[in-house]
Amino acid sequence: MRKANPHTRFIRFIKDVAAHTPLIKMVVALIILWLLFSAGIYVAERPVEGSSITSYAEALYWGVAAFSTAGIADKPVSGTAQLIGGIWIVVGSVLFFGTIVATITTYFMRPMQRPHKKIIDTIEFNLEQLNDLSVEELDLLKKTVDMLIAHVETLKEIQSTEQEKPSHQ
Repeated sequence: MRKANPHTRFIRFIKDVAAHTPLIKMVVALIILWLLFSAGIYVAERPVEGSSITSYAEALYWGVAAFSTAGIADKPVSGTAQLIGGIWIVVGSVLFFGTIVATITTYFMRPMQRPHKKIIDTIEFNLEQLNDLSVEELDLLKKTVDMLIAHVETLKEIQSTEQEKPSHQ
């Protein structure tokens, strides 16, 4: 059996996370909100004398420092900027940590949502009901199982044929 390249597995993992979790959407939303709230802070603080936020770049820095809970962000001076900043801290933190939790939860819950898992659960449930089946139903079950076995054998043959082919590396 051929071992998968760790680099290939990592790429597949990243693609799987991007395709099946809210990570990309949430990061994009976080960046857009960060840019907007930073602009709001800058506009509110720009005319205020004594403000430490005198450029958009400083407002961007403040936006990251404020919601990261590092305590390294200077407090905005104007009431409007403090309100905008407070909302950003709450929204940014919830979105940031929510993204992490949602991504991890979604990624690890996916195997339970896959169609083959549902098929297996249905088969297991039906096997528990075996004593309640009529002869006709048992005959139909036998035919279905025979088709399943034939399908598995076909898949094994295909996989065996693919592994026997020489690789061009």
